[in-house]
Amino acid sequence: MDYILLFFIGMAAMTIGTLAGGGGLITLPAMLLMGVPIHSVIGAGKISTTVSSFSTFVTVLFKRQITLKESLWIVPVSLAGGSIGGVIATRLSESTLYSVAIILLIFAFLMSFLSNVDFSGEEKLRPTKIALPGLFSIGLYDGMFGPGQGTLQLYLFGHLRISYLRAIGFVRLATFSSGFGAAVSFILMGKILWPLTFALLAGSLSGAQIGVRLAEKLNPQHVKILLRIVTLALIAQLIIKSLF
Repeated sequence: MDYILLFFIGMAAMTIGTLAGGGGLITLPAMLLMGVPIHSVIGAGKISTTVSSFSTFVTVLFKRQITLKESLWIVPVSLAGGSIGGVIATRLSESTLYSVAIILLIFAFLMSFLSNVDFSGEEKLRPTKIALPGLFSIGLYDGMFGPGQGTLQLYLFGHLRISYLRAIGFVRLATFSSGFGAAVSFILMGKILWPLTFALLAGSLSGAQIGVRLAEKLNPQHVKILLRIVTLALIAQLIIKSLF
């Protein structure tokens, strides 16, 4: 029964995560309530998110919405950010990490009202003076802590005038890149409960494909509303965790 439940948890989390980020809103509390140890929860989440994110990227690539030439520079930038962030995380307290996450998400939420981002742009993705430091910084944050990383990246790509489905493909590649090292680390630490992880992964792969198909039908104007809802939910969850 736990495996079936984890499958649907993974499916729901990755569907939401693909559309607006914030899939951890579902997986983290649900698995903790099931009695799974915290390190195993995080490790399972990293593995399932890394693999399913890559599958989403490949799907968008095969739909010819993005190209490898346009995308591949994301990998070293996000990987470097995630790796350095992982090192920095060992030197910061948990309360500091929560504070950083809350400040970043509140800033992104406020900027969503001040900017004219509507995910209807048709710009090509280039390593510009905004894109490079933006992706590196979010990768850094993902390596340090991570909640809301996908949501922050969607805000970034929206600001860069990237259309919604293309932005999802780029976000998923960046998520794969910054999360890969963390996933390997948890495997080497021996913290992975593999049967539970495989059940979550199977659901995440299904949710990733559902998310892509829903994204094709979603009105760009509704994306901003969905992003704001997910952002507020992430902020609330982080504040509650930091207080208790």
